[in-house]
Amino acid sequence: MKTDMHNHAVPESAMRLLSRNPSYGVTVDAGFHLSGSPEGAYTVEAPFRDPPAKLANLEEHGLEAAVVSVDPTFFWYDVNPDLGAAMSEAINEGLKELCAYSPNRLRWMATLPMQDPELAAGMLERQREAGCVGVEIGTHIVNRRLDEPAYEPFWAAAERLGVPVMIHPSYNEPHPGLQVFHLQNVIGNLLETTLTVERLICTGVLDRHPRASIVIVHSGGYFAWQAGRLKHARRVRAELASAPEDPWAYVGQIKFDCLTHDRQALAYLLSRIGPENVLMGTDLPCDMASAQPWEDLRAVTDEATALQVAGENIERVFGLAPAVTPQVSGEPR
Repeated sequence: MKTDMHNHAVPESAMRLLSRNPSYGVTVDAGFHLSGSPEGAYTVEAPFRDPPAKLANLEEHGLEAAVVSVDPTFFWYDVNPDLGAAMSEAINEGLKELCAYSPNRLRWMATLPMQDPELAAGMLERQREAGCVGVEIGTHIVNRRLDEPAYEPFWAAAERLGVPVMIHPSYNEPHPGLQVFHLQNVIGNLLETTLTVERLICTGVLDRHPRASIVIVHSGGYFAWQAGRLKHARRVRAELASAPEDPWAYVGQIKFDCLTHDRQALAYLLSRIGPENVLMGTDLPCDMASAQPWEDLRAVTDEATALQVAGENIERVFGLAPAVTPQVSGEPR
C-alpha cells in the first residue's frame, strides 16, 4: 500500500482542550477556527481532523494510507510540563481515535511533553502500549537541544521500546534574515533539521543509542547535500576532534523522507543515500506539502523502487504488517 509517513493531523480532542482551558491562550470556535496560536489565526480544515476527508486527501495525491502525526504547532513545549502533558494526552487519544476509523490505512505517532524528559520517557512507554507506531518530536525544545544530557532518558526509552523517532522542525531559533518571505519555513526548517541531526552525530547520541531509529523530514534538510563538509571539518578542525569521523556512516540509522519539491533533487537523494533509506513523506495536508508526491517519485525511479519507498521501507521502519489495498474510498477497514 502506498503510504505517507509525514502526514499531519489535529484531532478534535486537542481543540476541545484549548477551548476549555484558557491557560493555553488560544480560542477555538465552532468552525474549528483558532486564534492566538503560535501561527496566528487559522482554520483546521477537514483533512486534518476528519478521517474520511484525510483518506480522500491521500487518494487525491496518489496515496492510500498514512502514519499521522500532530501538526507541530501543537507541540506546546513552551508551557509548563503539566499543561504540556495534558495536551500530549489529548492529542494522543485523539490520534488513536482518528486512526481507529480505518486501522489498516491510518496509524499514528505519539507526541510528548519534551520540556520534561523524564515525563516524556514515561509517556512514551504508555503510548507504545496504546498502539503508537512512532513518536514525533521537535528539532529543539525551546532553546534546549536534543543532544543535551537531560534527554538521555528519552533516547534510552525510544531505543528500548523500538519506537522510531521522527524529528520535525518547530520553535525554530530566530534569525533576522529569515523573518520575511516565509523564509523561517523555506530555509529555517531545513537548517533546523540539519543542525539537529549533525549535533546528534557529533555529540555521540547515535553511538550511545545505536538501535534508536531516526527519521528526518523535508528530505533531511541539507544533510545529504552538505555532510561532506562536516566530514572534511572533522579532519581539519580541533573543535571536532571527539566527533565521529564519517557522518555518512549513520545513514541507515537515519532515514529521510522524500519531500524535496524538486525532481532532480529527489533523484540525487535516492542515489546518494540509497532508496532503502528514503520514505514517502509529503507534509499533507499542509500548504507546504508536495503537490504530486507519487508522480514525482515515479518520474525519477522505476515502479518497484517507488513502491519500496512508499511501502516496504515504511512497513519496516515502523514495524507495520504489509497492508492490503483499500477497496472503497473512506470505507472503514
